[in-house]
Order: sequence, then structure tokens, then C-alpha cells
Amino acid sequence: MTRKLIFLMLTLCSVPFCAQAYKAIDTADYVQRKEFLKNFSGNNENLIRKLKSQYSGRTASELVKIYKEFGADFEKQVKNKDFVFRSEFDPVIRNLIERLRKNNPRIPQDLKILIAKDNMPNAYCLADGTFVINMGLYSWLDNDAQIAAVIAHELGHKIDDHTFKMVLNRVEQNEQDRSTVQGIKETTENRSQGRNQKAFDILKNRVYKKSVEKRKQEMQADSLGYSIFKRSDFNKNEFVNALQKLQNFDTISPRVLKEETYKKLYDLPKQAFKEKWMKKEDFSLYNYNFYKEKLNKDSLASHPEMAKRIEKLKKTFPELNISVESEKPSEAYISLKKTARMEILPNYFHSEDYGVGIYSAMQFLQDEEDEKYYKAWLGKCFAKIYEARKNYNLNRYLDRIEPKEQSESYQQFLNFMWNLSLDEIKNIADYYQFGAITVK
Repeated sequence: MTRKLIFLMLTLCSVPFCAQAYKAIDTADYVQRKEFLKNFSGNNENLIRKLKSQYSGRTASELVKIYKEFGADFEKQVKNKDFVFRSEFDPVIRNLIERLRKNNPRIPQDLKILIAKDNMPNAYCLADGTFVINMGLYSWLDNDAQIAAVIAHELGHKIDDHTFKMVLNRVEQNEQDRSTVQGIKETTENRSQGRNQKAFDILKNRVYKKSVEKRKQEMQADSLGYSIFKRSDFNKNEFVNALQKLQNFDTISPRVLKEETYKKLYDLPKQAFKEKWMKKEDFSLYNYNFYKEKLNKDSLASHPEMAKRIEKLKKTFPELNISVESEKPSEAYISLKKTARMEILPNYFHSEDYGVGIYSAMQFLQDEEDEKYYKAWLGKCFAKIYEARKNYNLNRYLDRIEPKEQSESYQQFLNFMWNLSLDEIKNIADYYQFGAITVK
């Protein structure tokens, strides 16, 4: 499975840093996590009781099952320290929400803030009012107003209860499909191929319908989110600016790792660089058109293209047709942006994306950023890759090459990584862990 490659874009946005050593976010937050879990569990139980009273039969049992599973999964993420408490992000996000709440009484009062150790520029709101902000938003957007724009969009989802509507629709669709599938089983048609095709058509129509509904909800959340945003004290044009920044995230060309960077980093005192490490697998003779996709990718998309979302907003709200440059960030925002950037490697390490972590560290080092810091993380990630290679489970932490999906630079990196022997990986790990000052 191809991992998310946000690091490809992050290195385009150079941020100056002071020479002093970076102090990582404090994750000693046992008390806060315990209190959050207690409240979250209670809120989820209350929601389940409410669903039992409002619905009956199979619908009620299916809804209860879904929210129990979701609750258990989210609690597992919290226990795994996928979120940070007491961080410098919290008061800033609370302030942005309070600014949005002015003149917007529909915004819930019981919102709780969680900062996710996730490098994707995203945010989401849960049924109990827990608002999750990914650190990646600060790595990609320009200022507080654009962060607030993303929050406003998610509040649009929350106010219109889009998540629950999708869950309820899924349950109801399950019941309809169950009845239809039973009819297919009872058909007198002898050919299994015909029945298989009918069953597949049910699946295809279902996923297409779900994607259409999701795209519709995104448009609705944009409109409602902008209505919230423009009534606050933020510059209303920053709403579109935020979407345009995210559009760039969707479309921008990846950075390229130069061959000189490999030679500089891996020509070691006790292990000379080997040209054979850079040998590429030849996919030129592979016929990608031989296999025909059974599902149309465009119909599967759960989000409309950002350009269409922006076009829809400008048509609905004519004042957004005036282009305005992004406002300069505040000093507080610049500080958080630096923090988010320095947490990119710890976040990849935490999520066990060690291959992605190595590629990201190499890009930072190619740009000559904080060598001690990123070389230390390079060593940590290579040590994990060594363990995985030794235990025959490297596929869990390092992508296989997919020419249709990956940039040439990333394919070259994957070729390099898979070409290394077990001993060569260990030598690199040892050099960067013990041959340089490590970061604890």
C-alpha cells in the first residue's frame, strides 16, 4: 500500500530556523489523556443510548455496532499517543474557534481540541464535539485565517451532521442490498458468472452513490463554512486562499532528490558508495493498458476537485471573485509552523512510516537544514528498516515501486532502498546513530 507522501510538497516551503536545538513536543500527558478518554467514552455511550431510543430493529443494532467500533478504534489511537495534549497549538486553535463563534451561534459550545501527529493538511470533527487538527495544516497553509477557514469548513460538516447522515445512509443501504443479494441467490439462473456480475453491479452502484453523496457534502460544507467565516473578523478572501493552497497540495510536482545527495549521505568512512545501489527496475515493457479497471476512478472520488469547489463558491458568493494575496503570518503562526515542520520526522517515526521518514530526511538534508537533527532521524529510521529487513517484514514499512502512482524521484529512492543488503543497511544505521550526535 502506497503511503501518504506529504513530504514531497513540504520541502518546497522553506522556513528559516534559529541555530538552537529544537525541543520536541512534550508527550508526557498521561493525566490529560486519561481524562479525555473518560469523557469521550461517556459521550459515546450517551450517543449509543440516544440511537437505541430513536431507532429500532436492524437499523438500531447496526448503528450501535458502528459507533461502538468507532469509539474503540479512536480510543486506541488516543492511547497510542497519536494526539498531543498541552501543546502550544491548543490555545491558538481555541482562539480561532472563538473568533469564528462570534456572530455564529450555531457553532457548538462543547468543542474539544486535539492536535494530531499527522503530516497531512487536514482537520475533522467528531460526533461528541472533538475537533482534530493535523499538524500538517501548519506546514502547508499561510496564516491563522486560512487555518480558521479549514475549521469553518469542518464546522459546516458538523452543523449539518454530515457524518451521521452518511452512517445512517450506509446502514439503510446495507438493508436494501441485503434484500437484493438474497434475490440474486434465489434466482433460477444457472450461470454463476451472471449472478456474480449482478452482485458486482450492486457494489459498483453503491460505491458510486456514496462518492456522489460525499462530493455533495463537501460543496455544502464549503458554502456553510464560508457563511460562518465571513461573519467573523477574518478577511473573507482567505477562505478561497486556503482552498487554493490545498489545491496546490493536490497538484504540485514533487521535489527531486539528486544523485549527488545519495553520494554525499551514503559514501561512508567504512562503506563506500556503490553505483549498483542506484540501479532501476525496468518497467518499460510492462503493458499497463492490458488490465482494465472495473471501477471508474473519477466516480470513486469522495471529494470534488478543488478547482470545482472554488468555482462553485465564487458563483454562489460573487465577492470572492476578487483575488487578494494571502496576509502575512503572525509571529505566533510562524512559531507554530516551525514546530510543525520540525515534528514531520517524529510524526513519520511515530506512525512507523520509516521509508517515508528516510526520504523526507534526505530532502531536508539536501536543502542543508539542521544537519544534526535530520541525520539523527535518518539513523533512527534506518535502524527500524534494518530490523524489518532482518525480520522479513520490510513491506510493512517501505513501499514497493508503482510506476503509475509514484514520481520518478520516489521510484529511484525505492530502488535504492531495495538494492541495499542487510549489512549495508546496518552500516548506514550505525553510522548515523553512533557516528554523529543523536537527538533524544
